[in-house]
Amino acid sequence: MSHARPISPLIETPADQPRASTLLTVVLWVQGVYYLVTGVWPLVSMETFQMVTGPKVDHLIPSGGELVVGEITDHWLVKTVGVLVTASAVVLLYAAWRRRAVPETVILAIGNILALTAIDVIYVLRETIPPIYLADAGAEVVLLAGWVVGLLTSPMRERGMPSASLARASGAHQPASS
Repeated sequence: MSHARPISPLIETPADQPRASTLLTVVLWVQGVYYLVTGVWPLVSMETFQMVTGPKVDHLIPSGGELVVGEITDHWLVKTVGVLVTASAVVLLYAAWRRRAVPETVILAIGNILALTAIDVIYVLRETIPPIYLADAGAEVVLLAGWVVGLLTSPMRERGMPSASLARASGAHQPASS
């Protein structure tokens, strides 16, 4: 059996690695594009980002502190989150392009969803961020639903579980390969 030398390790895909289902591929594309847009937006135009999400001020300065009310101080944090969300977007879009929903990508995608949703809900309830962030939480919940349905309707092999492991888990006998 001869193997062609890969052009680059980044674009090499093992022949035995199954393609993701159409639904999982769509979820990867949607989440990747959503994260790319929302991650890049504050990096490109903080002004329009704040027009929608509200001004970013340091909520940790106690009253009577030196901070002038309304002084903008949290841009570094917004930009940091933007860069991290953009980095996740690149991973998700690359996986979508390759049609590969490997476990590491699924964990990244769902981990981002859970973390961002929790932050949105907790800090809206604490009145630290405006209620518009609940729209993002809603979008994240829709993405989570897509992942749940996609994972539940995909064969186990697509989720990174080799067929030999499936056979052992189900108690079925798998003949040795020649």
